[in-house]
Amino acid sequence: MSPPLLIRGGRVIDPANGMDARADVLLRDGKVAAVGPDLRADGARVVDATGQWVVPGFIDLHVHLREPGEEGKETVLTGARAAVAGGFTAVVAMPNTRPVNDTTLVTELVLSRARAADLCRVYPAGAITRGLKGEELTDHGDLMAAGCVCITDDGRPIMSASLMRRALQWAQQFDVPVMVHEEDLTLSAGGAMTAGEVGTRLGHLPIPPSAEVAMVARDVVLLEEVGGRLHIAHLSCEGSVRLVREAKRRGLRITAEAAPHHFRLDHAAVEEHGTHAKMNPPLRLPSDVRAVQEALADGTVDAIATDHAPHGPADKLVEFDKAMNGIIGLETALPLTLELVHAGKLSVSRAVELLTAGPARVFGLPGGQLGVGAPADVTLVDPEARWTVDATRFFSRSRNTPFHGRSVQGRVTHTVVGGHIKYRNGEVGGSL
Repeated sequence: MSPPLLIRGGRVIDPANGMDARADVLLRDGKVAAVGPDLRADGARVVDATGQWVVPGFIDLHVHLREPGEEGKETVLTGARAAVAGGFTAVVAMPNTRPVNDTTLVTELVLSRARAADLCRVYPAGAITRGLKGEELTDHGDLMAAGCVCITDDGRPIMSASLMRRALQWAQQFDVPVMVHEEDLTLSAGGAMTAGEVGTRLGHLPIPPSAEVAMVARDVVLLEEVGGRLHIAHLSCEGSVRLVREAKRRGLRITAEAAPHHFRLDHAAVEEHGTHAKMNPPLRLPSDVRAVQEALADGTVDAIATDHAPHGPADKLVEFDKAMNGIIGLETALPLTLELVHAGKLSVSRAVELLTAGPARVFGLPGGQLGVGAPADVTLVDPEARWTVDATRFFSRSRNTPFHGRSVQGRVTHTVVGGHIKYRNGEVGGSL
């Protein structure tokens, strides 16, 4: 049995329990044992957190670990390394692997790889439809029993309203969220970036905001009719924000996430970063970025999720319209979120909540708070650390980011999972 871990003298920020004060945190036997001033524990290992924030471990609801099938881009191990380096103690792995996670065999493989990595907690997401084809529902019960925490065809929309309606009904039996990528393919077909002056100037075919907004509207109607839990992935449009906000006011069980690239970049980034700024949903107009920022602040958006999407050079060093969508995000999420804090758009407590308690509530996951008995998952942050993003030093296997070279403030110093230090000042290990 490992000795207790005492994190001493930091600013403990625990929005779920309404705490923001200088205190110690004692971790014992994989749980939070105590939080308060001047704690003592015989034989405890001590981490001096003076000048640092001590927060619940970050939880990311939306990552692509690429295993099985595309291990050249990422594996569960390399993705877990990137996660703990970014302060994430838990991630939800999307099912668009090869083969797709639409059976218990793939779910069990992902969980087996996560146990072998012994870094962060990995929660698989199961596919809504077999092969992500949008034609036939998977056996949601088997997937949940095997360890999946939600169902999603992420990256592919459920174009059939009838099938989506049945998915919402079926998932209610297991009280799990149906996570949706909202895109009307008849509106976005052939498009490469959002409709606007930048895309017109660059000669790229447009993706109108209605491609997302119309699908959000459809699914809100279905949710109201049949019930269930609907989770909107990577919300990016002002119109979508309005629909989610209104649906929440009417008491529907709808939640949403936003990715750092959608609240820190707009479509102008494509001119500077090229294919490293190509994603789906695409980077939107400045008015959309402001709307997402406001939604983060007022509770319309429940969680910050990275949509960590690793790709190799061959996927990005091609013509813009042929490039794969997506960027990596686990190792830059914290400082990009803190940019909103520095700009006065988010409070410190709200920023922490969006990375911790918010995502934990959305999917009903353990953690996200530091109450006694909670999992001993803790992240330490130096809020004053200034550094320059260097993609060549990422723990991820891929390098596809538009944030390389960006000067940022705020850095993770320690990531603790189950009471064991998994990341410490640039070093990743099973138990440091």
